[in-house]
Amino acid sequence: MIRLNIHQAKTHLSKYLARLKAGETIVLCRRNIPIAEIRALPAPPRKRRPIGLGKGTVTIPPSFFEPLPEEELAAFEGERD
Repeated sequence: MIRLNIHQAKTHLSKYLARLKAGETIVLCRRNIPIAEIRALPAPPRKRRPIGLGKGTVTIPPSFFEPLPEEELAAFEGERD
């Protein structure tokens, strides 16, 4: 764990980023009183997600493909008050 006052963090943050990535934590202090904690985010997964993971979980009813009623079309086009 690294303890830094705000001024030190503003001045030398780039120097501490490698240590954050290695798993250390920065405790940010104001007048030596801890106020925040800075941790590295977990690395995103490297593998690509396969297509079709949600297959079968959503059904779209046939009414979805029907034309919209005239009053809704007018509202979308700004013709309705």
